[in-house]
Amino acid sequence: MLEGSRLAADIAMSHFRKDPEVWYKNEGRSPVSEADIAIDLLLRKFLLAARPDYGWLSEEAEDTEQRLSHRRVFIIDPIDGTRAYVSGRPDWCVSIALVEDGKPVAGVLAAPARGEVWLAHLGGGAFLNGVRLVAGRGNQPEMPLRVAVPDVVAREMRPGAQDSLEKVAGGPSLALRVAAVAQGSLDGLYIRPRSSEWDLAAADSMLAETGHILVDRTGGRMVYNAPDPSRGLLVAASREQMPGLLGLLQPADGH
Repeated sequence: MLEGSRLAADIAMSHFRKDPEVWYKNEGRSPVSEADIAIDLLLRKFLLAARPDYGWLSEEAEDTEQRLSHRRVFIIDPIDGTRAYVSGRPDWCVSIALVEDGKPVAGVLAAPARGEVWLAHLGGGAFLNGVRLVAGRGNQPEMPLRVAVPDVVAREMRPGAQDSLEKVAGGPSLALRVAAVAQGSLDGLYIRPRSSEWDLAAADSMLAETGHILVDRTGGRMVYNAPDPSRGLLVAASREQMPGLLGLLQPADGH
């Protein structure tokens, strides 16, 4: 996976800030560049050549039910943060995850325009450029939590809930925002509905190795390689901080 991420990063950088061809999907809401497609093809060939019995889920490939019959599945976002990529901003990454029985067991985020490689392996720790990531600061009630809150999620919070937070702007790559929680530069992250498994799986492996979790608004843990890869509202934080952040949300029925 790490070697695959290096090859993918090379492709991405060969098109970066060089006016790549771009088209749009999802009724014109989501850009796709020629680099996205080239990376998807490269990774599929490279990774499945080594593990032909694994399943495949990628943002830029047609999804089929075949992956549901596999215990182990590669989950790929060729470029997470394509809007930033095509506009020449550095906050994007190649996201590669391996999921086994619904749980991420390894993940790589390659962010070459930022000079970063994030890596995690189940039970082996999480690393940024070879430096091990450690658990967050724990429960320190005298300090406001640094939390990214999208506007659509803010509307679902209890009145006055945000007063206790230090709101931090999120970047264009969801995977890198989740990784920032694992790193500790964010204490928490609210994720708007309609994210997808390919946005989350690799970075989720880093959360698990640093004492953090990713849950839905009821506290339910993520299970990957689901028939529908899209997700509702999610929250990423340490195990200690999670109850408080979930408590800032209104009940799902709004009452």
